[in-house]
Parts: sequence; C-alpha cells; structure tokens
Amino acid sequence: MKKILILGSTGSIGTNALELIRNNREQYQVAGISGNKNIELLKKQIEEFKPTFIYVGTEQDALNLKKEYFFLKEVYFGENGLAELSKNSDYDIILTAVSGAIGIDATVEAIKREKRIALANKETMVSAGTYINKLLKEYPKAEIVPVDSEHSALFQSLQGFKKENVKKLIITASGGTFRGKDLAYLENVTVEQALKHPNWSMGKKITIDSSTLVNKGLEVIEAHELFNIDYDDIEVVVHPQSIIHSMVEYVDGSIIAQMGVANMKTPILYAFTYPEKEFNSSINFLDLIKTSNLTFEEPNRKIFKGIDLAYRAGKIGSTMTTVFNASNEVAVELFMKKKIKFLDIYRIIEEAMNSHQILSLNTDNALNIIKEVDRETRKKVREQWER
Repeated sequence: MKKILILGSTGSIGTNALELIRNNREQYQVAGISGNKNIELLKKQIEEFKPTFIYVGTEQDALNLKKEYFFLKEVYFGENGLAELSKNSDYDIILTAVSGAIGIDATVEAIKREKRIALANKETMVSAGTYINKLLKEYPKAEIVPVDSEHSALFQSLQGFKKENVKKLIITASGGTFRGKDLAYLENVTVEQALKHPNWSMGKKITIDSSTLVNKGLEVIEAHELFNIDYDDIEVVVHPQSIIHSMVEYVDGSIIAQMGVANMKTPILYAFTYPEKEFNSSINFLDLIKTSNLTFEEPNRKIFKGIDLAYRAGKIGSTMTTVFNASNEVAVELFMKKKIKFLDIYRIIEEAMNSHQILSLNTDNALNIIKEVDRETRKKVREQWER
C-alpha cells in the first residue's frame, strides 16, 4: 500500500487525487493533507480519510483541529509548516498541489528524504529549478514525476528515448478565455470573465494565468528545467480542443503525442503508478469518434506577452525566473482584488524583470538567495501597484 501526502488537498488537484484514492483504498492510504482557508472541507477530508499529519494556515485552526480529532499525530501551521509536514510525515509519495512559491521548501524536504514527488506546483521548478536539479543529483533515489497535464504528456512521450533523439518539445495551449480577442477588448476585461476557462476546471490563480497565457510561459520554463531541453527547442502551439496535452518531435520526423480528456485525474494517477498504468473507476475515457476536429494555431505573442517574457527570463536564467514568477503571482493577486487591470499583469512582470539585477546561484546559499529575491520582488510590486 502506498502512503500519499497531499499538499493542497482542498484545491482542484487535491480533491481529484482524493477521489482517485477513494476508488482504490486497497492500494492507497492518505498519510497527510494540507489546507489553508477551507477548513470545513478539510475537516470532511480528515473524517473520511483519517490522515495523521495535517497542515493549516493559522495556529488557532491547528489548535482547534488537534482538539477535535484525537488521532492526529501532528498539526503544522505557519510559514514553515508545509516544509515540516513534508519533513516529518510518514509517506511514500508527496503530491505538491499548492499554488505558488510556497511549495519549494516542501519539495526540498521530500527530495532530501528521497521520496517521489508528484509535482503539480510548477512554480517550484520556475523559481528554483536550478537548485532543485542540483539537489536531485545529491539525492539520486528521489524522483519527480510531473502532474501538470502538459508536462505529464511530455514525460510520457519521452519514455524510452534518449535526449539526443529529441528535436523539440511542443507544449499545447487551449488559448485561454480570451483567445482571438484584441488589445482593446482586453483593456477592460473583468476578473469574472477571466475566470471562465473554456475547457478546464482549475483553481482561480491558474485560471487567470491561463487567460494571460503566462501559464504557458511558466510551463516552458518548467519543461526546460525538468527535461534539460534548450529554450529554442521548446515550442508553444494553441490547440483549442485540449485533447492533445503535449507532443515530442523526434529527429526522424516522427511526433509522439499524449491524448486524453481534459481532466487532471489521469496525470495524477500516472504520477502515483509510474512506470505502470492503472485502471481507476473515476477516470473518463476519450471517445475518438465523438471527438471534434483537432486544430492548431500560433499564439498571438504581441497581445499575450507572457510567453515571450518567460522565454526571456528563462534564457537569462539564474534569479530572473524567480522574478518572473513572483511578480506574476502578485500581479494576479492584485487583479483578482480588482486593484489593477488585466493588461497591467504584463506591465508588472516586465517592469520587475527590467529592474532586477541578476544574482549568481552558484553557491551553497542558493536557496536563501532565491527566497530573498522572491520576497523582495513581491515587496516592490506591492509598494508600486497596491493602491
């Protein structure tokens, strides 16, 4: 039986993971879960799955849960709580389904314990990919299996082939909520409009990222870090149907694509079962006969500037990708609070990148440097834009 620790159990990916476990309790046990503000849902999960290690955002919530559920061994909280949960819980696989740079420390602790990381937190590799890859070499039994549908697709399509066989990675994008819209339209779009994704049901932050296509930029950087492929050999293609989740083109002209319904359960399950594949009754299957035509187009990079900003950050490297991620996270937060306009998100990212002085990560202090750059970037953006 595999013991699973789920960071972000009350979110979209976390609840999907728990549904998979619910349908296969003979093979999986929930070792621990974490939530932040949705305490009522967290309580229901505690009561159903009986995890023994928990994380919540505040000390008061931690005290309340500890009193209410006698079987809990430890309830962590606060800034370092997720890392402590990862460091001290009894698990085989950790699913990092929290949004933002908060997931980095938990991933680091899991690597040091040489666990499997089912990585659904793309910001970890974007902000700290260089450091994470160095750490993986120090702890060779640790492994990362990506959960993002695009990176899971690439991961699967790369199985059995050498890096020198690869011509390029092709990351597909739905095009987001505003595919085909012009700048005049985007100038005044609302938060409510941006949260209506055409194909995927996701958390609010990633849905906004999808509407700006910054999500694709984050995925380009993550793909570079995960698979060690040059940025010039990573392409973004809009595929509105979201049936092909990504592709790998090989040097012999062949393309291997991973297809499936637009549902996160399949990549989550694969991260649990890799290198095997396993049936689960909650999985939906793709009906090729009923599938509409598959179409592809170039993204409009002049309007959706997040892609090119990501390529720029990635090619510069070092702490610039940390700045790209941190400035975007704050910008999305401000947009959702209706303090800035939609197009200001790009302006914030670009200004943060333009003002950043690159710092070297070729030091034993690399993780602290990354954290400091992340903090400073967020602080500067808030000082300038939070009204």
